[in-house]
Amino acid sequence: MKWSIIKAGIMAVLLSFTTWAMGDEKDDREERRAERHKRKLERYQNQWNSLIPKYQNLQFAGSIGLLSAGMGWDYGRQRQWETEFMFGFVPGFSSNKTKVTLTLKQNYVPWEVSLGKNWVLEPLETGLFVNTVLASDFWVKEPEKYPNNYYKFSTRVRFHAFLGQRIALNMKENFPFRRITVYYELSTCDLYLISKFTNQYVKMVDILSLSFGLKFHIL
Repeated sequence: MKWSIIKAGIMAVLLSFTTWAMGDEKDDREERRAERHKRKLERYQNQWNSLIPKYQNLQFAGSIGLLSAGMGWDYGRQRQWETEFMFGFVPGFSSNKTKVTLTLKQNYVPWEVSLGKNWVLEPLETGLFVNTVLASDFWVKEPEKYPNNYYKFSTRVRFHAFLGQRIALNMKENFPFRRITVYYELSTCDLYLISKFTNQYVKMVDILSLSFGLKFHIL
């Protein structure tokens, strides 16, 4: 009788220990599962946050329209890389129709120099951009009405390279923008470069385009 009571007690203790151990193991699994879900959710949110534009851009001239506006993203350890989309418009100087342009631009700003009192100089800015005119008067492939290879280039798409400089002001925390940047750029395009190298009468000033702009950094 006593031995049966002892065995029953041992079994109860073992059962209690097993239940306790399984409960702890279950809790650990739940915690690990919750932690994995939290990390996955954070990665998901960061991926979507990276799509939010970091600044807005406004530019005057520069072979992409009389006035252009758009948005951009800066990234890299020092925010030295930038990607921009801009829409511009060309007034109907030579025609009665105003034209719209679309520009994809990649900037590189290797360093900046502090000027004190929240002012920052970016002594070198360089990059590439591609521009297209959203109008039926321009084409990528030569129309059939022209003789074969009459035009050896596209009138719709231009590839550009540029150099420039910037000066920026870091704003206070209660201001709607983190930083405001003023810049200028000198650019040229593929067609201008070909003209320069194939025509000795084309001067360097003839192939350069000057632009001025503002950037309003939000994030």
